[in-house]
Amino acid sequence: MTGEVETTALGPMDVRRVMAALPHRYPMLLVDRVVTLVPNQSIHAIKAVSVNEPFFQGHFPTRPIMPGVLIVEAMAQAAGVLAVESMNLADSGKLVYFMSIDGAKFRSPVEPGCLLDLHVESTQTRGSVCKFSGKAMIDGKLAAEANFVAMISDPPKA
Repeated sequence: MTGEVETTALGPMDVRRVMAALPHRYPMLLVDRVVTLVPNQSIHAIKAVSVNEPFFQGHFPTRPIMPGVLIVEAMAQAAGVLAVESMNLADSGKLVYFMSIDGAKFRSPVEPGCLLDLHVESTQTRGSVCKFSGKAMIDGKLAAEANFVAMISDPPKA
């Protein structure tokens, strides 16, 4: 490679390809598919929010709302797919560790039946540490946003 940045968009990617990039499984897998992914740049992923999500049993039984921390987790998982696919690490066993969250803001509730559009951009990569900016949208309206940092590493030894 001559230092060129790959800009060919990938996608769509189904949940099997998402699971090849991420170690998460039900009930913690919060990315259902990828619409587009531009390596080293951006990802547009989808989380279909179903009334059957286990967190809705307690948050809140009379008015189910997706917890904000899980919306940020969904954005972080989309960022994980972006990082792993950009570095050709799918099925490598590498893990993406959440390191920090900054500037998280929640603009509107996420309820069952929503398609949560996750838009994440890579803002900086230095070695195995990656910085991202993410937005979660519903029908083109901002639901949440955050900046976050993650690190790609081997899993801990048993």
